[in-house]
Amino acid sequence: MDLLAELRRRKILAIIRADSPERALDCVDTLVAAGITALEISLTTPGAVEAIAQARSDHDSSILIGAGTVLTPAQADQVAAAGATFVVTPAITQGAHRAVTLGLPLLCGALTPTEVVAALDLGATAIKIFPAKVHGPSYLRELAAPLPHAPLIAVGGVDAESAPQYLAAGALAVGVGSPLLGDAGSGGSLADLADRAKAFLDV
Repeated sequence: MDLLAELRRRKILAIIRADSPERALDCVDTLVAAGITALEISLTTPGAVEAIAQARSDHDSSILIGAGTVLTPAQADQVAAAGATFVVTPAITQGAHRAVTLGLPLLCGALTPTEVVAALDLGATAIKIFPAKVHGPSYLRELAAPLPHAPLIAVGGVDAESAPQYLAAGALAVGVGSPLLGDAGSGGSLADLADRAKAFLDV
């Protein structure tokens, strides 16, 4: 599978942080039913590794199920064993190094040009520009000028209004957390989550 091509086609990567593995799985199921088919379950979620394994078992291989906030080599090993499609990190972590060693596609967090180049040199599949909201869509356009080969994903504060602006600025996809999830990860309405997913897909 060409992860970059798939992310470019799907455009939205849903970031799931929840209070429990059961709630994380409810969010995964709701988002997939709404049409969002690239998702990461953050390891800040209790029982996240088990949730990743269950989500991978529950859904067809065309549904991309990644592991987010991978900090350590042990975490990379755990999510690989759970069947994660890809690994996401907030920075160039030891978990990022281990993911590359394991051959897991890596969406590596970076912000500055130096960090972007370092992540690419490490072997990242794509660069997660985080937190994107700090500098906005124009920052991605500036980054892409000297680094046109760098596949960039905007993450951090991306909402339905700004998502198309990041894509227009050169992001191949956007990663969306709380503006999409809202309170669904902590017991909020799954119907409202489905409505927010539709709003993102519409734009």
